[in-house]
Amino acid sequence: MSSTDMPRPKSGVMDIAAYVPGRETAHGVAKVYKLSSNESPLGPSPKVAEAIAARSANLAIYPDGSAHVLREAIGRAYGLNPDNILCGNGSDELLGLLCQTYLGPGDEGLFTEHGFLVYKIQIMAAGATPVTVADNDDLNADVDRILAAVTERTKLVFLANPNNPTGTYVPVNEVKRLHAALPRHVILVLDAAYAEYVRRNDYEAGIELVSASPNVVMTRTFSKIHGLAGLRIGWMYAHEAIIDACNRVRGPFNVNALAIVAGAAAIGDREHVERAVEHNEAWLGRVSEGLQALGLSVTPSVGNFVLVHFPTTPGKTAAEADEYLCARGYVLRRVSGYGLPDALRMTIGDAEANLGVLEALREFMAQPS
Repeated sequence: MSSTDMPRPKSGVMDIAAYVPGRETAHGVAKVYKLSSNESPLGPSPKVAEAIAARSANLAIYPDGSAHVLREAIGRAYGLNPDNILCGNGSDELLGLLCQTYLGPGDEGLFTEHGFLVYKIQIMAAGATPVTVADNDDLNADVDRILAAVTERTKLVFLANPNNPTGTYVPVNEVKRLHAALPRHVILVLDAAYAEYVRRNDYEAGIELVSASPNVVMTRTFSKIHGLAGLRIGWMYAHEAIIDACNRVRGPFNVNALAIVAGAAAIGDREHVERAVEHNEAWLGRVSEGLQALGLSVTPSVGNFVLVHFPTTPGKTAAEADEYLCARGYVLRRVSGYGLPDALRMTIGDAEANLGVLEALREFMAQPS
C-alpha cells in the first residue's frame, strides 16, 4: 500500500511535535535515582493505600462519572463550591478540554516562551494557532509582552505559575494586572501545578481571582505534592459556565475509580502535605547553594525542582553532564525542547539522591575540559 492510500490525519496534526517525557532509566548501574519528572520523594499519603484497597473489591463497577467524592474533598480542603470544580485524567486532560471547548481554526492561544509544552500541543490539536510570548531576561513571564501579543483572535492565555521548567513565578499583583487588561472574552488559564510548594507572600494560586471572575480558570494536579503521578488526577476551578461547557466535551468516566478515592484520601491528609513541603524547603535551598558552589548558575525556584545552567565549554556542557550523571544512576531532565539546551532540570529528591547529584557534579566540573 502506498502512502497516498493511507488514512491521513487532519491538517496540522503532523506539525505537532509530540511531547517527550523525561527519561526514566540509566543502563548499567545498580540503582537509578529518577529526578527527571518532579515527582514527590515522599510518595503518597499512607491513607491512599487504604482507600485503594477498599475500592479494589469493586473494580467491575464503573466510577462515579462526576467524581463527586473527589470534588467534595477538594471543596472541603480549599473552601470551594464543588459545582465549580472539574476533575480530569491529570491536569493535562483539562488543558486539552479547555482548548477543545474554546478554540478552533482562526483562534489563537498564547503561552510563554519556556512554558509547559502541552499548551502548544493542545492548541494545535484544536486547530488553532499557537502564539509564543518571549520571557524576560530572568526566564520569567512578562505581563507587558503577553498583553502586547493579544489580538482579536486570542481566546486562551496560558500562564504556568509557578512555571516549569524554570521554577519562576509571577506575583499576584502582576497576575491581576494581566487579567484586568485582557478582553472579557479571553480566558486566563492559571496552571498552578506547583502551588503547594510556594512560600512567598506575594503569590496566589488563582482561587481568589477565579472566585471573582468569569474568565479565569485555575488548574491543579495530584501528581506533585500528593505523590499520585501514577494515577493521573487533576482538577480545575472555574465559573460554572466554563465547567458546564467543558463537561459537555469531557468523556464519561474520565477519572478512574481508584484515582477518585486516592485523591480524596490524599487531599485530606494535611500532615503528609506539610511533610512534603518541609522536605522541599529544607533541600531546595541546600541543593541550589551546592550547585552554585560548583560554579553553576541556578534559576531561583519556588517549585520542587531547580533549573541548572551549564557552560558551553566542551567537556562542561549540559549534554555531557547529563551523560555523566546517567552513567552513575542520576537521571535529570534535558530541557532543550523548552528552548534551554544549556540547562538540566533537577527534581528535589530524597537526601541520598540530592547529595549524590552534588557529589557527581563536583567530580564532573573538576574534570579537565
